[in-house]
Amino acid sequence: MSRPGRDDSPDRLYTLTGGRSRSGPDAPFDLVTLVVAECDPVAGMQSEHAAILRFAQRPTAVVELAAELRLPVSIMKILLADLLAAGRVSARHPHTAASSGLPDPDILEQVLVGLRNL
Repeated sequence: MSRPGRDDSPDRLYTLTGGRSRSGPDAPFDLVTLVVAECDPVAGMQSEHAAILRFAQRPTAVVELAAELRLPVSIMKILLADLLAAGRVSARHPHTAASSGLPDPDILEQVLVGLRNL
């Protein structure tokens, strides 16, 4: 069942991506990848690309962008790959415990088990 006001037919999505179904092997995007716009939208730009640049003025997760634009995440990844290739956005993964200098949770669990065995 389609929601009123939405045009998410396969034809529209096919047109948005130029017929592509994947963003490519070198695209670094997953659901929590943070995207930041590196420039403002320009005249003549695809409307979805311009909307992404407006929403990504601050670091924004891929899944948030997809929700804001009401597009499937797979389509959002393709559009983001286009913008990344053009240098219009940058992408990075959120900091993990290993990169933030915190100990590995597995090591902490082993220490806890060792303390319990004392």
